[in-house]
Amino acid sequence: MQIGEMSLLEEEIIRLLVESGRTLAVAESCTGGLIGHRLTQVTGSSAAFLGGVIAYHNSVKEKILGVPAEVLEREGAVSEAAALAMAQGARRLLAADVALAVSGIAGPTGGTAEKPVGTTYVALAAAPDVLICERHVWQGGREENKESSATAALSLLRRWLEGTSAR
Repeated sequence: MQIGEMSLLEEEIIRLLVESGRTLAVAESCTGGLIGHRLTQVTGSSAAFLGGVIAYHNSVKEKILGVPAEVLEREGAVSEAAALAMAQGARRLLAADVALAVSGIAGPTGGTAEKPVGTTYVALAAAPDVLICERHVWQGGREENKESSATAALSLLRRWLEGTSAR
């Protein structure tokens, strides 16, 4: 995806959020604020984007976002359960209508046989009880994996917004 294409994705998301009257929060781990950065590149994004939490360390996931310690111990920070809890925590913390979360292993180290480098979970939480999570395994270097993760999260949000605006 080229730079111009990325801005179109973010512009479309902000437009869809504003038109539907929804607000957005994010919880980012492996992307380190990249999603928030990309959204705030769009003029007028403050009409829908509330902000986010960069929860890189597990203690932030647990203490700020409310990810249960048992989830982090049993399944790890890079898991569906952790990503969903992060999204729910960001939504609750910032009183947003919808929240995105990303947790993954950007690399080049940190992977295991069960969770290789590039493994990433992107999650969406929305009212009243919408919970969606996708698993991806990227094959790039650290920067490319971070970009791919941010794009996957934003694409998930766009698909959800397009699906709900048709109702």
